[in-house]
Amino acid sequence: MAATGPASGTQRTVAVLVVVVAGLLSLPVVATFLDGDSTEALVVPVQVALMAVVGALVGRVLPGIAGATATRPRGALVGAVLGVAVALLSAAFFVWLLGGI
Repeated sequence: MAATGPASGTQRTVAVLVVVVAGLLSLPVVATFLDGDSTEALVVPVQVALMAVVGALVGRVLPGIAGATATRPRGALVGAVLGVAVALLSAAFFVWLLGGI
């Protein structure tokens, strides 16, 4: 089932906002659970994997993220790519906030 017309633009806006907010919140949440001596190296990889899954789920639910005529699998793929990109940007943002860059 493909999205059509103005609903596609609305879906894209909502999907991007959900993925960006999830991306900004995911690093602190993952770090809360994995901040230990033996697991601190897993924080960013787990966050990136988590955001790929979140992005894919959002893209599956809102396929308009991939365009007006996108199918659900294409929406999931675009959502996963967006999720990974947002995860990497949020990790860089938090490193910058901590004065590491």
